[in-house]
Amino acid sequence: MRALPILFLVGITMTVAAPASAQRFAGNAPVCMQKWEWGGSSYISCDYRSWDECRASAAGLPAMCMQNPYVQQPSYPERSPRSR
Repeated sequence: MRALPILFLVGITMTVAAPASAQRFAGNAPVCMQKWEWGGSSYISCDYRSWDECRASAAGLPAMCMQNPYVQQPSYPERSPRSR
């Protein structure tokens, strides 16, 4: 009967210490490619510096290119209104 509380505590400890899942987007480039694999799973790789580079890699594959939502976009200077 004494083993039951110990097993209970061990079970709680194991569930609390479970590792977190990895980030879905791998890489830090501005363009990502999502590739679907057999069985319905997909993998996203953000290793492309341009849309053309990604499209060339995705050609003929069950894949699509998209913008990396985690990369910081360059800030553009604010335009001042024209004087007339």
